[in-house]
Amino acid sequence: MRRQAILFSVAGIVGFVVDASVLYIALWAGLGYFAGRIASFLVAVFATWQVNRRFTFADVRQRSAWSEWWHYLAAMSIGGVLNYLAYSAFVVFMPPGDAKPLLAVAVGSAAGMLVNFVGAKFWVFRPR
Repeated sequence: MRRQAILFSVAGIVGFVVDASVLYIALWAGLGYFAGRIASFLVAVFATWQVNRRFTFADVRQRSAWSEWWHYLAAMSIGGVLNYLAYSAFVVFMPPGDAKPLLAVAVGSAAGMLVNFVGAKFWVFRPR
């Protein structure tokens, strides 16, 4: 389980980079902090699913990729609610600045990480 937690954290770092990058692109495109974050979160979830299915939980994959994706998206959405709430609070209450989106994504990611790991390990990628 320790190995999986470490690899899940690595996938989380990949997801964080994707999330923050897509959010900055969305902000540049005019989506705003909240719609932009929904888009960036979905892209980041897809990226972390790819890493987790290939490395973190490769030995316990037993669903079709299609079914696994929908289960993963559902599981990550539970942690995603905590993530989005923490992100939103940071965006609303912190002063403006160039690093504000990056810091808000970091706060949100930290808020949902444990819930996401539990969902992935014990629901999406649980051995049958």
